[in-house]
Amino acid sequence: MQEYSSKNALIDEIKKTANLFIGEFEDVSDADKDTRYQEVDRTPQEIIAYQLGWMGLLRSWDSKEHEGKAVITPEPGYKWNQLGALYQSFYDKYRDKSLAQLQQLFVDAVDSLIEWLNDFSDEELFKPGGRKWAASTSSNWPVWKWVHINTVAPFKSFRTKIRKWKKIHAAK
Repeated sequence: MQEYSSKNALIDEIKKTANLFIGEFEDVSDADKDTRYQEVDRTPQEIIAYQLGWMGLLRSWDSKEHEGKAVITPEPGYKWNQLGALYQSFYDKYRDKSLAQLQQLFVDAVDSLIEWLNDFSDEELFKPGGRKWAASTSSNWPVWKWVHINTVAPFKSFRTKIRKWKKIHAAK
């Protein structure tokens, strides 16, 4: 897994990969946002909804902890071995949004995530135990790993998915 030398390095990588990811949607028409191809497991709408869902969960875990509420990961009513159902909840939540609205929601979510990260000390971000919710699984990851696996990593892998989707779409 990629590691970061500082909070700024993590933020810079989030910005870079987020811009590359969302830029891939500029030439996808709204009429095609729900088009599914067998070779790609998600539609353009689902690809963005997935990103929005995970960024929202990260922020909600932290908000709940700060409010003194119990944090249930990944989400109340879902278990780590039921992620397919969780992803479907993301798709359903954003189903009625246009592609332009989804793109704007994504940009706003990334901006908000970066503001949130700026409030962390290096210790809170890079050492295990920086947040209770980050220690909620046996992995006891530091917050930065949770952020990485729910932003940078899927921004890269899902950029590949949308590029494959566009290639198939152009050939049809």
